[in-house]
Amino acid sequence: MSNDEWVPGPFGPDAARGTTVPGQRTVLAVVHHLTAGTRLAEVLPLLESDRRIQVVYTAAPSSHFTGGLADYLHRLGGLTVPWSQAIRTPFDLAIAASNGRLESLHAPVLTLPHGSGPGKLYPRIQGAGPAAPRPVTGVLRDRLVVGGRVVPSAYVLPHERHLRLLERDCPEALPVAVVGGDPCFDRLVESRWRRAAYRRAFGVGRGRRLVLVTSTWGAHSLFGRHPDVLFRVAAQLSREEYAVVAALHPGIWTISGRRQVTRWHTDCLRHGVRLLPPEEGWRAALIAADHVIGDHGSVTYYGAALGVPVALGAFAEDDVEPGSHISRLGAIAPRIDWDAPLSPQLRASTGCFGEDVHAALRTELTSVPGRAAQILRREMYRLMRLAEPDLPARLEPVPLPYCASRDGLRAA
Repeated sequence: MSNDEWVPGPFGPDAARGTTVPGQRTVLAVVHHLTAGTRLAEVLPLLESDRRIQVVYTAAPSSHFTGGLADYLHRLGGLTVPWSQAIRTPFDLAIAASNGRLESLHAPVLTLPHGSGPGKLYPRIQGAGPAAPRPVTGVLRDRLVVGGRVVPSAYVLPHERHLRLLERDCPEALPVAVVGGDPCFDRLVESRWRRAAYRRAFGVGRGRRLVLVTSTWGAHSLFGRHPDVLFRVAAQLSREEYAVVAALHPGIWTISGRRQVTRWHTDCLRHGVRLLPPEEGWRAALIAADHVIGDHGSVTYYGAALGVPVALGAFAEDDVEPGSHISRLGAIAPRIDWDAPLSPQLRASTGCFGEDVHAALRTELTSVPGRAAQILRREMYRLMRLAEPDLPARLEPVPLPYCASRDGLRAA
């Protein structure tokens, strides 16, 4: 789609032209990158079934990780407009799971995290000047306040403790802060009854254990530190006893390209490792998993909070906010010794996580467990000045997974 193309639709000055179902409100879903897009895909179904609402998608040109974003939006099948049109059209609400360029929109803005909540430090750029303290990602003052005005009308945070972080780093945004919980984790919890179906989809029969290997992006991630991690895991674990599934951060896929990432792991795929696509599958794998090998990424934390024993193949302490939920996981979870046999380490990791530990990690993730759908929908309809539907707000169950292969995607 050309950035100068004008897409017709039931919005703007020509809204009535060609429209079959006249809507009362139009909502703009602002997708900054693939990770943010997958989080919005969890939340937007709370609106999309309402016939009074038209949801429109756009890609915001403010991220380093925009690779593959146009294809993702195309596969979603939603009505998509170029950014040049989005910033020239009034909407009743804009929703984003990241920050950047949102001040250009003509709509009240609701933002929410695209991971497990603020806990990582913004990457330090290269340069000749002296190092300085790094802000926490997700609480960047120069994104929340632009031109002397707070950008979001509702700034959703998962946990009450994040209000203290906001008070420290951007107190101007406190009046619009909403403790809304974590829709992704609520969805994981509500989908646990499908664990047996997910395990069947991954081919995990009785007597086998499922290991999820997950990596965030960057040089200090598990994949950055050990690019051959999937080969190591596949080589050490017996296929009769273990099944291995891998979830790499969407940033890895978007920077390097799907073909390249898949080709890097051709040998692992031949040896039975199932490589999940960046959009979906990792949630099903977390619910199905018996072990997680991860790093300081959100997927690792979700696994520990869900009740899965975690072992850290890498952990970048310098990139984690001290005192955050992620730093607490780093203090609890055992570290993988890659020079020692892997299977005994996985068995030993189970002893590090009693139910009380998993429960404590859950309390660090959300202050309102099970209520994210209710709170988010209430805030969205409040900003639209529209009455909520009578039906309860519910998140959709986690779907069955698909995996990557040399020939594209296939059922897991």
